[in-house]
Order: sequence, then C-alpha cells, then structure tokens
Amino acid sequence: MRSPLAIYIADFSDALAQLLEQYLENGSSQKMGRYKLTQISSETQFLQVISQENFHVDCFIFYEASISQKLLDQLQQQAIFFPAVVLMPKGSASENVPAANTPTAELAADFSPSRWVYHTAMLELPWEQLDQIERAIEAAINKFIQLLPISQIESSASLPLGSDKTQLTQKSLISQQMRLAERLKERLGYLGVYYKRSPQNFLRHMSLPQREELLQELKADYREIILSYFSDESGLNQKIDNFVNIVFFADVPVSQIVEIHMGLMDEFSKQLKLEGRSDEILQDYRLTLIDTLAHLCEMYRRSIPRES
Repeated sequence: MRSPLAIYIADFSDALAQLLEQYLENGSSQKMGRYKLTQISSETQFLQVISQENFHVDCFIFYEASISQKLLDQLQQQAIFFPAVVLMPKGSASENVPAANTPTAELAADFSPSRWVYHTAMLELPWEQLDQIERAIEAAINKFIQLLPISQIESSASLPLGSDKTQLTQKSLISQQMRLAERLKERLGYLGVYYKRSPQNFLRHMSLPQREELLQELKADYREIILSYFSDESGLNQKIDNFVNIVFFADVPVSQIVEIHMGLMDEFSKQLKLEGRSDEILQDYRLTLIDTLAHLCEMYRRSIPRES
C-alpha cells in the first residue's frame, strides 16, 4: 500500500484547512488515502513541529496571512527546506488560469513564484484557483526536486558563496530532495516527476562564476568520498548519492568527474612523495571512481521511462 503525501497546512484561521480537506480528501475514490493532512494553527506550533527530529513533510501550504518573512528566515538559518505553496487572498488571481491538462514538466510555469524570500521553488496560488491545489502541490514538488542547490543559495543574500553556512545549506537541501524523490519514485509511483531536469540548471548554461563554484563544491564533496571510501565510516553511499544527484541535475559531463578524480590523485601523490611514502596505494582509489560512475549510470538508467 502506497504511503500518502504528508501535507502540512499553516492556516491560523481554520477556514483554509476545511476547504483543503474537501479538495484533497473528498470526491473521487482515486483521491482516497493519497494525502495525509496536518493543520498547524499557530506560529509557535509551526516552530515546534519542524524542530522535531523525525519531522518529514512532502509539501507545506501557507495561507498568505499566516506567513512572515521572519518565519522563513528562521527556516533558512536552520537549513530547513521543503516544497511550499502560498495561497493568496481573493482578488490576486492572474488572467492566466492554469489548464487542467498541462503536462507535469510544465506545471511550474502555470503558477507564479512566491514574492517571499525562501527558495525559488516556492509557488503562489490565488484563492480563485483553489480547485487547482492538487496541481499546485505537484508543481511545487516537481520544481523543488529540480532545484539545483547553488541556485537556491544565490537567492539568499545572507548566505555568501563558499561559506560553511552555504555548504550546510547545500547538504540539507540535497538530503531533503533525495528523501522526497525516493518517496515519490518508490512509494507513490511518480517516477517521471523526479527525473524532469531543467536545462537552465545545466553546467554548460551557467555563468563562469557559477560553474567554478559548482565544480569546486563537487571537488570538495568528492574529496570527502575518497577520504572515507576505505574506512568504516557510515554514510558513504549517502555521500556518493548526494554527489551524483548534483552531477545528474547539473548535467555534468563524465569527463569532468574523471578530471576531478585525476586532479585529486595528483594532489595526494605529491603529498605522499613529500612525506617519503609510496603513492601505489592511490591505484586502489580507481574503485572509488568506478563506484561513483556506476551510481551515476544507474540514475540515468532509471530516468528512462519504463514501458507499461
């Protein structure tokens, strides 16, 4: 039996939660059991809920009157990220009402980015389009999973590139993306959502500073993989998956990964020689490269739609 999507509703007036229950839980039998709705009725309760160690959310729905920039700033400072839809009050609807048959890959284009500063995948839904809430949730999740960490970081002036805070933000965002992607892929059957990549996030389409920053981050992450590869340290597969996740969504060429590997091997070789030690041990780390490329190949293999 597939697990329901965990939808949290930050509505401090109760009215919105009741309406969403009608749209998301009632009606056709296909909807039954697809969503688990949890209402949060105060900002204090919101902060208590998200601070829980086992807290997992698939999408947050905020009513515009129940949200503040201060609240979102707290989430950023704690490196807490999740898909989000902001329901705007009556009178804010645009002329372009989304069509019901829009393909999943184009869903995010039907909804406006939020004016709040949190992350660039936060979407707005006018009250007049409340009947589109299911599609807004799907669009928010889709865009969130496509969100390249470096793009998220650039949206916040309080997180300078290259800082320790930036690295914490990147790792937290990637972890949440992969957790959500696994839920959608394995338990909800949304394989296509996970693997919709956005060309604007590809390495070749980035500015020179963006490319250099991303490659330096990949080099640092791959260095961690190498240093822990033959140790008993737990979490190695998670490190490789995080690395491969960025490589996949940024469409980084395999030759670039090989270049990073060879560059690090050269650095380690020089260090070992300075210490008067043999660098023959570095040959064993060819397994690290093979393992990493195998993870990447598996991701590409699984991104190909299966025939029904």
